[in-house]
Amino acid sequence: MTTRILIVGGGYAGFYTALGLEKILGRGEAEVTVVDPLPYMTYQPFLPEVAAGSIEARHAVVSLRKHLKRTAVITARVTAIDHTAKTATISPEDGEPFDLEYDELVLTAGAVSRTFPIPGVADVAIGMKTIEEAAAVRDRLIANFARASVLPEGPERTRLLTVVVVGGGFAGIEVFAELRSLATSLIELYPSITMDDIHFHLIEAMGRIMPEVSLETAKKVVAQLEAREAHVHLDTQLKSAVDGIVELSTGETFESDLIIWTAGVMANPMVRKTGLPLDERGRVTAKTTLQVVDGDEIVANAWTAGDVAAVPDVSKTPGPGGFCVPNAQHAVRQGKLLAKNVAAALRGEAPREYIHANQGAVAGLGLGQGAFQKGKIGFTGPLAWLAHRGYHGLAMPMWERKLRVFGDWMGGFVLGRDDVQLAMRETPREVFEEFASRPKPASDAVEAPKAAPIADTQPAKAEEQKAAAEAADEKAATKA
Repeated sequence: MTTRILIVGGGYAGFYTALGLEKILGRGEAEVTVVDPLPYMTYQPFLPEVAAGSIEARHAVVSLRKHLKRTAVITARVTAIDHTAKTATISPEDGEPFDLEYDELVLTAGAVSRTFPIPGVADVAIGMKTIEEAAAVRDRLIANFARASVLPEGPERTRLLTVVVVGGGFAGIEVFAELRSLATSLIELYPSITMDDIHFHLIEAMGRIMPEVSLETAKKVVAQLEAREAHVHLDTQLKSAVDGIVELSTGETFESDLIIWTAGVMANPMVRKTGLPLDERGRVTAKTTLQVVDGDEIVANAWTAGDVAAVPDVSKTPGPGGFCVPNAQHAVRQGKLLAKNVAAALRGEAPREYIHANQGAVAGLGLGQGAFQKGKIGFTGPLAWLAHRGYHGLAMPMWERKLRVFGDWMGGFVLGRDDVQLAMRETPREVFEEFASRPKPASDAVEAPKAAPIADTQPAKAEEQKAAAEAADEKAATKA
């Protein structure tokens, strides 16, 4: 029988595993199925530029069905896995859950935002892990400028023009800098708002930002942000965000209508329902061959990669704890190797180890500004910005997507940044409902004159007929 390969998760690792298997395996050699609640893969390094309006939101995602020609794509959640029985419980948005059998399991469910029980965060903050979040942040910032532009100076106006980003890693710094760049461009469209009216705060618990780059490069980035009147709070923790009132561990307090959380990620919690071995951080334990392991024992027919996996880092500069860090660079390359290893196992061949040297780090810090780090070489400025766009533009999967992204950049260069926000798409029926005609309530309808009920006339007619009969009988008796 044809081998059934189930890939749980259609992110970097899952997409590249499926794409690689399509190229390696012959027709009829295996049936590959990808299950993910979303029908697309998100290129997360572009989320800050989507939030800043430099890239159209749909261009930063890759359609699974369009580009995986020989793979079955199921848009649903995997809510449980019984690896002993080799079945997965699939829960679609509509309809009843069902079981899907498999022979080889590939677990690439990715990561989600990791938060802490800080008052107010779950109620008012927004993450930066999905394309929908990035688009919503862009809409909110632009809408807030429009609202603030007609308000007098005061607390409400200041609240609308205050942006807070929690977390000083790559994701936090990039979205912080990109939004600051967007805000600068918006000032030209709103004469009533000046640079002094805008307040940007980055909150980082550690004493430095961007641990992926050297301390010297990180300091340059901070200096550049401060020069753009954006405040970086190091060695500072967020204590509360109830109702948008930000309280810091330093005692400082201010209000914000846009609080973005980027302070870490964690493995997708769904892996806790798989019965597979996990480490103390909730990641699936793996060998360098990307096979799932329980201690020193390999779990047969189970593979994992990406942010959900604890893959040993055997490079010269291993990540924290000796494991690969959860980033796109590792997930993409692990996915490509995973396809080769699964195919090799099906053919009775030995899998290869994942050994990948760090290729460096690039970050976009707004139009014309960036940061670059490769070994001991690090610098900031326009050249680093070009390196960022060049690297990620080419790293974007599929040429169809690459062309769309480069087209966005070229259009922005010639035509300027698009400042239109579509916040109402989150409530698309609001206008229609406001003006739609509805039937009038029964109480408002004019009552028509009521005809006499038939039941009321029947007794009178019966009495008349009875009287006539009695009169006839009496007359007959008289004649007799």
